[in-house]
Amino acid sequence: MEFDKVLEKRRTYRDYTDKEVSDEILNKVIEAAFKAPTNDHLRQLEFVVVRGRENIAKVIAPLAKNMAAFKTLVHEVDESGDKDKMAMFADALPKQQKMLMESGLLILPFFRQRQSPLLQPAEQSSLNYFASAWMSMENMVLEATNHGLGCVFHIPVADEVEKIKEIVNAPEGYEFTCLFTMGYPAENAFLPKQKEIDIQERIHVNKF
Repeated sequence: MEFDKVLEKRRTYRDYTDKEVSDEILNKVIEAAFKAPTNDHLRQLEFVVVRGRENIAKVIAPLAKNMAAFKTLVHEVDESGDKDKMAMFADALPKQQKMLMESGLLILPFFRQRQSPLLQPAEQSSLNYFASAWMSMENMVLEATNHGLGCVFHIPVADEVEKIKEIVNAPEGYEFTCLFTMGYPAENAFLPKQKEIDIQERIHVNKF
């Protein structure tokens, strides 16, 4: 696929068929992560791959308690009046667990945090490892799109991080960016309306 076409087709999908993603494609997607820029040239990435809905259910069990409270919070605090945004939330929030199970493939992308604790950065550069991890995630999303897959991720909240790290036996010093899944999009998959941006209004020459 042409690169511009990949960018255009990269969308968040939360509805999947039950068609299995092959190990061959999975390996290509993970290989793409190691081609991203990385802090200190270390590429200290590790991936926990979970297949099968029963196994995925065990890993994502900590999500259940938080979702009801989160859905209420989002609708209470949003005052933007953005109908497209709220339509996205209306579709997304009820699917936070379902979407991670439907494809039958869950990936936890881990990276080694070598300096300040992730949530207590000493300065902006303390986030370099986290930034590198997300750059690798973007490579994975683009490679998955190149193979006709849809992707979605759930960023953990509250106590989900520590509970999930315990479930998968993650070593000390490692953090994960998100719970990531990819699969073949369902024919009727909901796609939020994309915002139309005039880039000339967003480009500032020499000063803001």
